[in-house]
Amino acid sequence: MAPASIKPVPRPSIGRTISLGHLFNTPNILTLCRILSIPIFLALLSKNRHRDALYLFCFAALTDALDGTVARWFDLKTEIGAFLDPFADKLLLLSAFVALTFEKSFPPWLIGVVVIRDVVLVFGYFMVSFFTNERVPVRPTYLGKSATFLQLSCIIAALLQVGAAWTFEWDLLLYLTAGVTALAGMHYAYRGLVILSTREPDMFA
Repeated sequence: MAPASIKPVPRPSIGRTISLGHLFNTPNILTLCRILSIPIFLALLSKNRHRDALYLFCFAALTDALDGTVARWFDLKTEIGAFLDPFADKLLLLSAFVALTFEKSFPPWLIGVVVIRDVVLVFGYFMVSFFTNERVPVRPTYLGKSATFLQLSCIIAALLQVGAAWTFEWDLLLYLTAGVTALAGMHYAYRGLVILSTREPDMFA
């Protein structure tokens, strides 16, 4: 009798593997460069090298514009990139605001508005994801984009040290930034409540 043929037993699939080339693509590398530039930016500020810090900050802001554009044009969007990009933006802005507030370039109430808005956003996102058991897509609004633009303008103006020369315009920029930032935070909170109101949370189903 001929021996029975032995068929190899297929190995169970543990999970989808992701190549390093997929993770470390051009948009993600630009985002990582933005994160790595933050300690250098803070070190330059600590040495009062505001002009060099300004150049580095503008470079970091440029990578923010490039990574999203490259990801869309060349279809290089990844889940880790979708998480890292807003994380890098918030970390860069908050680091700059904290450092410049310690240098008394900004009044303390301004960083209070910025931090509270970001805390509300992060807490609200996780709360909506927890109750709905869904990964809610993050889509910036026009108010959110306007707030980010004004915050960037404040940081660049502070690095240029124009506050003393532009007294009225500087105060106007600070109050406008605080107002738009607060409105953007309330708008995001409203959107989160709308999502919760249209989906019954799993824990109550």
